[in-house]
Amino acid sequence: MKLWNISNTLLDRVAGHLPDPLLLGIRLYWGWQFFNTGKGKLGNLEGTTEFFSELGLPFAKLNAIMAGSTECFGGLLLLVGLFSRVISVPLIGTMTVAYLTAHLDVVKTIWSDSDSFVTAAPFLFLLASVIIFTFGPGRFSVDEVLRRRSTK
Repeated sequence: MKLWNISNTLLDRVAGHLPDPLLLGIRLYWGWQFFNTGKGKLGNLEGTTEFFSELGLPFAKLNAIMAGSTECFGGLLLLVGLFSRVISVPLIGTMTVAYLTAHLDVVKTIWSDSDSFVTAAPFLFLLASVIIFTFGPGRFSVDEVLRRRSTK
């Protein structure tokens, strides 16, 4: 039993140091991915507007601009860890709309074909946004620097 306690204590100590690097990795990778997808939408606004029109979204051009801007600039904010929780809310909203429009078929079959839901394009973007919203940006962020300065 003593070996069990020692190994658990050691694993707890090691794991206790992992959240901040993990959150940094999520922010860097998914911030960059959001930036690129948003930049792509804005760079091909005509094509994005046409796609949104085909999905039946009202005000397709305005929605294309809003989605592209949210992803592009939100991705940059995630990269540096500035307003991370705040920007994760519209990113979650954008990915939810993506699911409910472009991937509605997999939403409808979430319980009968969960693999389709978790392999759809918005899933990992949504998951990363939810993780950052839930746990914050971590210590390696501008948000944390600002928080530390405000408590001095």
